[in-house]
Amino acid sequence: MKFMKYLGGVLILLALALLSACSSVTDPAEVYKDETAQQIFQRGEAALRDHNYQEAIKRFEALEVQYPFGHDTEIAQLHLIYAYYMTSDYTLSEAAADRFIHAHAANSYVDYAYFMRGQANYFQNLGVFERLFAVDLATRDLVQIKKSYGDFAQVVKLFPHSRYAPAAHQYMIYLRNILADHELEVAEYYFNLKAYVAAANRASLVVRHYQGAPAIFQALVIMVKSYRALHLQQNEAEALAVLKYNYPGLAAL
Repeated sequence: MKFMKYLGGVLILLALALLSACSSVTDPAEVYKDETAQQIFQRGEAALRDHNYQEAIKRFEALEVQYPFGHDTEIAQLHLIYAYYMTSDYTLSEAAADRFIHAHAANSYVDYAYFMRGQANYFQNLGVFERLFAVDLATRDLVQIKKSYGDFAQVVKLFPHSRYAPAAHQYMIYLRNILADHELEVAEYYFNLKAYVAAANRASLVVRHYQGAPAIFQALVIMVKSYRALHLQQNEAEALAVLKYNYPGLAAL
């Protein structure tokens, strides 16, 4: 009984602490009401330059709520994308970029929003541990990676002369190789289970959709071995011919 009373007291204290924390959060519609739109914006940019991203976020959020159609609000929305990103809040960064893209498609800086959305999507796929240490991304759920690839592809396609296009193209190559490695992992998994039809099909997908990726070589090897196990001699011969043509120094499999 004493323990239950103690536990109840702890829970009450925790609830009060949560209520206190919630009450201390200032509504963006109320904060900085004694300042003009220009003052909020300029002081937000100053906070951004000083790497005080939390203060910058508070100011730009307040500007967005209090002056949604103000002269500086569009630039503030771009700043928010960056500020969220720099505080590792990649979900909010992606959401801010997405809102900007849909609301300001004709803005001259919309290429930046696409690029930042791509980066935010990429980092959403990584946890804190993964950001600190090298990990094999091919073994993870790649939903965000695919979204990130799509964002960078949009930059290259829609804004080929953008200052962000070269970096976006490099990201595409990198992410494409990750996606190819992921498909190869699946093909190898099926092969090890002796599910040769599934292994050959998955490896064929790598060859067809990820030409030039490092995973192509091993995918062709899996195709040859899978067709051999299935006694599909013509398919095996065709896959082996492609393998030898692209890798002429290959020893016998």
